[in-house]
Amino acid sequence: MTYQLMVTMAAGFEAIVNKEMQALGYQTKVDNGKILFKGDLTDIIKTNLWLRTADRVMIVMKTFKCTSFTELFDQVVALPWEQQLPMDAEFPVTGRSVQSKLHSVPDVQSIAKKAIVQRLQTAYHRSTRLPETGAKVKIDVRLHKDIAEILIDTTGDSLFKRGYRQDHGGAPLKENFAAGLIALTPWRDNDPFLDPMTGSGTIAIEAALKARNIAPGISRHFAFEQFTEFKPELLKEARAAAQAAIKQDLELTIMANDIDGSMIDLAKVNADQAGVLHDIQFKQVAVKDFTTDLQNGIMVANPPYGKRLNDEAQARQIYREMGEIFNPMTTWSKYILTSDMDFEHYYGAKATKRRKLYNGYLRTDLFQFWGKPTYKKH
Repeated sequence: MTYQLMVTMAAGFEAIVNKEMQALGYQTKVDNGKILFKGDLTDIIKTNLWLRTADRVMIVMKTFKCTSFTELFDQVVALPWEQQLPMDAEFPVTGRSVQSKLHSVPDVQSIAKKAIVQRLQTAYHRSTRLPETGAKVKIDVRLHKDIAEILIDTTGDSLFKRGYRQDHGGAPLKENFAAGLIALTPWRDNDPFLDPMTGSGTIAIEAALKARNIAPGISRHFAFEQFTEFKPELLKEARAAAQAAIKQDLELTIMANDIDGSMIDLAKVNADQAGVLHDIQFKQVAVKDFTTDLQNGIMVANPPYGKRLNDEAQARQIYREMGEIFNPMTTWSKYILTSDMDFEHYYGAKATKRRKLYNGYLRTDLFQFWGKPTYKKH
């Protein structure tokens, strides 16, 4: 069966995810926060397995203009839910509404659920309540400016959950966000790479996974495994192909530093879980003590933002130290993410380029300082 499919991502990463989709061989249509494409179950498996910077892959059951609950019910009840949901399926309905007449999300969810129940009762010839004891299939109803999208989630836990991160301590970057930051740089696997404040190691681990061409979803489970039409051998084959595609013979120079030794220990555990521990040089070292003779590298950093008042002075002191250490590294390109819009002042240099990104709901900027490598990079 061919579906209309939709990939969702954080605002600001549309172009990056689209590039990934095209590299996987798909024709796409890009919109705000989403990319549309056509595909079958094998494509659902492939995109969930391989997309590094996306959030989830959804089946679009229908898109329509909707300004009344009657319209919502009639459109949802007309859909062939019995093709997607077995008689005993558990099907929670989530919803959201932005700038739409149907603004009550609980009512939107309730009406959509009633419509699906009625359709399934008719299809399965049941007059009594559906058991909902079987496979779980999550349905999402999204309203935006009176346009309704009825979606089935194929992913389950968001794609950022690769399965390697044990504990994160503090407020780490999500794995797909870290992968997105790396994709915004011109890093190649033969360039030195530095994460000077690695925390739980996410940025360095994502760099190693990308360099080795390890599918980010290779070790996790997905919602589509509960679908009626799912065939376990298809996922087995896709995983075997992904395993065969891993680049084994690579010499990587990926440095991951942190002032906190306990974070380095944690990052090592995570890297080991991800299968890339041997690719990363972990070191307990403060930014102000960092030195290197390596040239033409890429640095990606997620320093403290200093959002709490008493942390701001400390964060800005770190920015000063970063400037003192990294500004003289002229062949390196530096990419630094922070929500402090005065970052350049404390860092002591003007960014070549700034890119607005939302880390969750928090507005951040990626301050980009392009180096002058001894070969052409940009």
